[in-house]
Amino acid sequence: MANQNLTTGRMWRLHHGDQVVARLTVTGADMPWTHAEVETLPGFEEWRPVFAEQERALGVEDWERADACSTRIRSALTMTFPDGSPVAEFMLHIHDDGTAGWRWHGEPFDAANR
Repeated sequence: MANQNLTTGRMWRLHHGDQVVARLTVTGADMPWTHAEVETLPGFEEWRPVFAEQERALGVEDWERADACSTRIRSALTMTFPDGSPVAEFMLHIHDDGTAGWRWHGEPFDAANR
């Protein structure tokens, strides 16, 4: 099933609460990263500056600031697989050019460390 989720054209969704704020249509995968085109929806604009700050931090190798952005993103946003089931953990980068890259895991990272 995991490989089906990575098929080109499959759509993952990014949610803020019960609102879908972006659709991510898979364009390819270079494991462990999945790549997509992003269609932003109403509700995404408040998150655009956070993703931009994350990208700037990564560009200058400011790992602490990048991690803070990732934590903020994961604490407020959720992702769903193409079938609508929740993604337990993810690390998502949405770029200014309308593309995205993310890594995901089927169970919470905290649970994996127990």
